[in-house]
Amino acid sequence: MSTPYSFVSDDYAQLHTVLDWVRYCTSELNQADVYFGHGTDNAWDEAMAIVLFSCALAPDMTQHTDNLILQARLVQREKEQVVNLLTERINTLEPLPYLTHQAWFAGFPFYVDQRVLIPRSPFAELIHDEFTPWLSQPPQLIMDLCTGGGCIAIALAHQFPHAQVDALDISEDALEVASLNIDEHGLTERVYPVQSDVFSGVMGQTYDLIVSNPPYVDAEDMSDLPQEFLHEPSLALAAGHDGLDIVQTILEQAPQHLSPEGWLFVEVGNSSVHMEQRFPGLNVQWIEFELGGQGVFAVARQTLVDYWQQQ
Repeated sequence: MSTPYSFVSDDYAQLHTVLDWVRYCTSELNQADVYFGHGTDNAWDEAMAIVLFSCALAPDMTQHTDNLILQARLVQREKEQVVNLLTERINTLEPLPYLTHQAWFAGFPFYVDQRVLIPRSPFAELIHDEFTPWLSQPPQLIMDLCTGGGCIAIALAHQFPHAQVDALDISEDALEVASLNIDEHGLTERVYPVQSDVFSGVMGQTYDLIVSNPPYVDAEDMSDLPQEFLHEPSLALAAGHDGLDIVQTILEQAPQHLSPEGWLFVEVGNSSVHMEQRFPGLNVQWIEFELGGQGVFAVARQTLVDYWQQQ
């Protein structure tokens, strides 16, 4: 068993500014057995997140201050918060957003805990671009299927201020977190959490846009996940041997819940490699992201209707 990480108290006297602490945390993280993938993908960004959170600063503060904030000095209690977060992050291998109970998605802060996945979907870029060129007009009724903590649903409501968004999830625990976030964002009149096993909770309802980030991790990837991912609910990750069990149900039933000109967008991540074998001949449009990310497809209602009629 490895020796638990412990901060060297003598280092306190040599660390003063935001930059000092970010550099120090980066070095400590680089020497630790940690995995990045929950809001950051490298030690520097993770260190920056630790320090800015400890100083009660937003993650984009460096941009707003043209990096001048890096020269600001930390007070003692802020230094202690950095040390506590850094130590817990390294020793528990728990994702940082679970330790801070804060994650950012599409430019908005959200409460998170171990009842929900930490948001990291490339859907943020699609939402910002208002699903251009697929949608010809702003959607009025939107479904966020497998909403988790409600981050995508809330971002959709912010982007489309005249739309109603139904936020569906099978997990009552996840919907409790979603409800907290909906209330915090002042959207209780437009975003509605719905307990639902896929579409079971909205029978007879149709939508202009359905967005889904369902469980899609295949059996091979589930067996090889870094420790950090084991803190997340497995119900929100695992989806059969090829990761597409729930996607199968979504594709089969989505035509009943899409308006005639409606579109379905689904994230399948690495399980995209199994799509052709599971759904041979299905003409989905794979989306290329400018800001990074992959494994998201778009498909029109009529394409799904035609496909299933031929099966």
